[in-house]
Amino acid sequence: MGIFSRPSEPDGGTDLLSKPELSVDDGDHDRYSHYVKKEKILQSAMSGKAIRALCGKKWIPSRDPERFPICPVCKEIHAGLRPPPDDK
Repeated sequence: MGIFSRPSEPDGGTDLLSKPELSVDDGDHDRYSHYVKKEKILQSAMSGKAIRALCGKKWIPSRDPERFPICPVCKEIHAGLRPPPDDK
């Protein structure tokens, strides 16, 4: 049963019972909706390529954005793009 035994030295060998933790970043770690041009979303849906939001986040959209709050960075950038309309 030697393959399941741990090495006597803490720094030597490998532990066959442990698995390395793999980190998959699919963009869900922040759970925000992001501002992106509509045509870019359509292109991404057709091609499967990643798109870039105003805040710089790059991902392949696959979830309903209505379920998440708006990204505060995207919201701030979007607010600065156009001056608010003048109410007369």
